[in-house]
Amino acid sequence: MTAKRQRKQPSTRRRLWARDRTTTMLIVLGGLAVVLYAILVPVHAAIYGAPVAVTMALGLAAVGAPVLSVRFPQVAILLFTVAALLIPLMVSRETSLDAPWPWSVPMLITFAVQVAAITFRHGWRKGLVQFVVGTLAGFTAAVMLPTIPSGNSLIVTSSVVAGIYVLAVLLAGRLRLGDELSRERALTAQEQAKRELVEERTRIARELHDVVAHSMSLIQVQASTARYRVSDLTEEAAGEFDDIASTARSALTEMRRILGVLRTEDQVAELAPQRGIDDIPELVETTRRAGARVSLSQSVSDTVSAATHLTVYRITQEALSNAVRHAPGSPISVTVTADADDVAVTVRNDHDGAPDTATRGHGLRGMNERAELVGGTVSAGPRPDGSWVVAARVPRHPPAPHSEGPQ
Repeated sequence: MTAKRQRKQPSTRRRLWARDRTTTMLIVLGGLAVVLYAILVPVHAAIYGAPVAVTMALGLAAVGAPVLSVRFPQVAILLFTVAALLIPLMVSRETSLDAPWPWSVPMLITFAVQVAAITFRHGWRKGLVQFVVGTLAGFTAAVMLPTIPSGNSLIVTSSVVAGIYVLAVLLAGRLRLGDELSRERALTAQEQAKRELVEERTRIARELHDVVAHSMSLIQVQASTARYRVSDLTEEAAGEFDDIASTARSALTEMRRILGVLRTEDQVAELAPQRGIDDIPELVETTRRAGARVSLSQSVSDTVSAATHLTVYRITQEALSNAVRHAPGSPISVTVTADADDVAVTVRNDHDGAPDTATRGHGLRGMNERAELVGGTVSAGPRPDGSWVVAARVPRHPPAPHSEGPQ
């Protein structure tokens, strides 16, 4: 278990990093933009004699382009290229003859950041476009201002930014490869979990078939043949054996349906018609033949979904089973009604005193789970008059379940 948890932690960190990459880039590029802007504007205004207002506007466009490139790369490329062309043209020639133009060092760094950000975020093609048009903007400025010494500066600038571009291409490729590997690992883990689930369900189906179904078959055969094997069997006793055989056959039918579901990966196999609200009178009659005193009041009209039919039937079946098992001999009343939205079922066990709960099972939890699957509720417990009541409400038409991955 620890090993599995340790294997999952790096994958989880990678998924978090992939999900937060945009936010991280915006924070880093925003911080760089603030720093570069704080340096670029004073340098151009004080050292190169550029107009302060124009330099502030063009500088904001230049340093803000990398931040904008995260969401809008084409706009960012255009904005930076225009700023890279106009910033050198705003410089006073008299004060910049000895400067490494067409770009100052802050502008050179901004150009490198812009190319790296676009390449890293949007791939090598857009990064190459920004590198080419940015370099052309620098050469154009140099041609338009031939008195400014710029040859060496342009060569250095192009070489440095080209190296950064290559590094950004390699880093972006490495991250994309890591993302693909993470997705593949996630798919592999999902398939592994799916296989484990199928194997577990197959094992359960095998156990049910080999143990429970076999035993139920023996009960059915013995009960069916009792009238022929046992001499001097009264008609009443023979009828009881026939009822046992009928119940065993019904249980085997349900068992075959469950085995079909367990052995079907998408859980849609049905080997027999599903039970529903219309089958509750038969269920009550079967319980009466077992010796219980059961009264039924049922009034459900109009259409009800198949899921609601099955859920109401199973809750009623489990509630009757609990009443017979924990409070044998006490009267039981079953009431099934419906309104515009819900179907309500109430099973009251008029037992004088607390029911026998020495043996705890999974019935109440199973009823709750069935009801929750279709958006219903179940409550069970004693009442002030001493009775034990199971009350459930199930929507006539449950909402469609949300699609989720394996858990």
